[in-house]
Amino acid sequence: MPGSMLPPPPPPPHDRTWPDRGALLADRRRALEELRGHSLGVHRVLLLWLLALAAVIGWSLLVLPLQQREEAERTGILLAPLFVLLGLAALTPPVVAVFRAIRRDRQLSGLLDAWLALDSHPQTDARLRSPGLSLFWLLSSAAIGATGLWASLATAAGAEPGRSNYGDVALRMGIGTILWLTGLIGVVKAVRHYRWALRALGPAPTPGHR
Repeated sequence: MPGSMLPPPPPPPHDRTWPDRGALLADRRRALEELRGHSLGVHRVLLLWLLALAAVIGWSLLVLPLQQREEAERTGILLAPLFVLLGLAALTPPVVAVFRAIRRDRQLSGLLDAWLALDSHPQTDARLRSPGLSLFWLLSSAAIGATGLWASLATAAGAEPGRSNYGDVALRMGIGTILWLTGLIGVVKAVRHYRWALRALGPAPTPGHR
């Protein structure tokens, strides 16, 4: 997610001042490791979950005036504009951050390709596959997305006109949608990383292959 500086791209050929190949490989390894952390680090998925939590809080505040109106609470109706402002204040930053992160991921992919193209070092390049981190993104995101989808569908199926509280239905549907979108973002990221690894690094070597 946005918030920290990315390593710069490699210098153009006429500006490269590495004294030897060992120095080039050392800088290449450091840049690639840093880029991998920015892309698939555990802190990234945790931050995605925090953004989802902020979005849930924002949506809950936005729906609160509707719930209180249905319950005929005068105090809540009078405070409705405040709840709406607070809800928008909590909901807008996560949405903006996610769009910025999607754009930043494209920049990350370009930087990874640029540093990879400098040279080849199988030991360094193999770590970029990050199968454990990629699987963690995939499984945790799939679980969150499935939970959100189930919550949305169950709420929609259980709603009865004239008997269900529309505020509660809107709250549950919104929370379920936020969770589903959060899971979808994580799954797409894991799949994109796998496809990038196949394209840039080739198939993973089979056990025992030299």
